[in-house]
Amino acid sequence: MLDWGPILLTAKLAAVTTLVLLVLGVPMAWWLATTRSRLKPFLEAFTALPLVLPPTVLGFYLLILLSPASTFGGFWVDVIGTTLTFSFIGLVIASVFYSLPFMVQPLQTAFEAVGRGPMEAAASLGATRLDAFFTVAVPLSLRGFVSACVLTFAHTVGEFGVVLMVGGNIPGRTQVISIAIYEHVETLRYAEAHMLSAGLLVFSFAVLLLVYSINRRFPIHAG
Repeated sequence: MLDWGPILLTAKLAAVTTLVLLVLGVPMAWWLATTRSRLKPFLEAFTALPLVLPPTVLGFYLLILLSPASTFGGFWVDVIGTTLTFSFIGLVIASVFYSLPFMVQPLQTAFEAVGRGPMEAAASLGATRLDAFFTVAVPLSLRGFVSACVLTFAHTVGEFGVVLMVGGNIPGRTQVISIAIYEHVETLRYAEAHMLSAGLLVFSFAVLLLVYSINRRFPIHAG
């Protein structure tokens, strides 16, 4: 019988991570798309780091950062009373770091395609920067928003190394789909592993198909 616990937990983790990264990633992507600061390459490199860094390395340093022995992890325990490691909140923090480039990079590309022209036109009509952003930049970057959210959600669903290092394998608390598959294989429960793996395969293909379909249907608006 299919265990829905890891599936529901994974969906919850992916949804929360996507929402958090949407709040954090939009201003970061906009700054990267519009700034001429010398700090831009450093922030771009930091954003892209999870793409090349082994997940276990990132998970190891996040485990140290979030552990009760660290300043941040110890402060969390003193204030909240629970640890960040081996908890759902810890998984969210780890997922935010690990999926950061999948939110920021599509948005940055979309914002860069908008260009300065539409924003300057809105400013000439009396719009503030914030008004111009929401009424001009966001609608013109809709394709980037959809792609960023879909890719972030899908990437979080497929996490393994980072979530295993930070959250372990606690059923009902930190056991997501990828870890459940690993456990099923270890215990020779191949039928359950096949069901979850096939579901992820279909889901991943559907996500890529959706992203490519959006890219073909909605052209980039260059300013």
